[in-house]
Amino acid sequence: MRSEQDMMRILLDFASEDDRIRLVTLEGSRTNVNIAPDSFQDYDICYFVTDLPFFKDNDDWLQVFGNRLMMQKPEDMELFPAELGNWFSYLIILEDGNKLDLTLIPIDEVDHYWANSDGLVQVLLDKDGRVTDKVIAADRQYWIQKPTARQFDDCCNEFWMVSTYIVKGLARKEILFAIDHLNEIARPNLLRMMAWAIGSEQGYTFSVGKNYKFIDRYLPPADWDKLMTTYTQSSYDSMWQSLFTCYDLFRKYAGAVANNLGYIYPDYDRTISKYTAEIYDSIK
Repeated sequence: MRSEQDMMRILLDFASEDDRIRLVTLEGSRTNVNIAPDSFQDYDICYFVTDLPFFKDNDDWLQVFGNRLMMQKPEDMELFPAELGNWFSYLIILEDGNKLDLTLIPIDEVDHYWANSDGLVQVLLDKDGRVTDKVIAADRQYWIQKPTARQFDDCCNEFWMVSTYIVKGLARKEILFAIDHLNEIARPNLLRMMAWAIGSEQGYTFSVGKNYKFIDRYLPPADWDKLMTTYTQSSYDSMWQSLFTCYDLFRKYAGAVANNLGYIYPDYDRTISKYTAEIYDSIK
């Protein structure tokens, strides 16, 4: 695998030598001082260009970055609608194992880019001096946010309401329906509540990472182990147990948030726990 120094040299040399590329930025985890570097980090690069069609019309120029194992062009796919407007991106896995996420942006959209930046950006090349303010990458946008009382109630409402869909799916023997609602809605709200509890105890000056990937650093080991068991979903019995464990964890962490922030823990828990028990008992 080529080193970071080698990759950055290739990316910047190419941009420096092509007059159509006027500005280059680096985004993502490689700009975040709070993320330990490793060989799996993507190179999230933006080229701001004067002639977007020139690059889009032919992929041969991408060969300068190395041989490709696979490439995806999200804005050139039919099944998955494009999301970047006039921008065009390449997600590339190179033969040496490096991953390059390269986005082409029309140079006249540079102001739009900065207005929508998440803060994790470094300027690598600025041929025209367009970036006049000092740019310091920071992950502040991803820090745990203190919930309002309404947000706290909304999270509780969503978790307990969606739990009834999981119960219904299990009772009907529709396990895929139940799994999807647990994975896509219920557990994400449990993780949200856990993060809020962590923030209410340790402050709101850090992030637990994308998809809560660092949350284990802040949870008691026993609770982390319990959370992991909720990913056991290969049978109806294991799904019921996963759901009940989510109930226990949500109850604990929502209670902590309510206590720490002076909020009222709503009655959804009591009513839906009773509802769940009745249905569970009726089919066992």
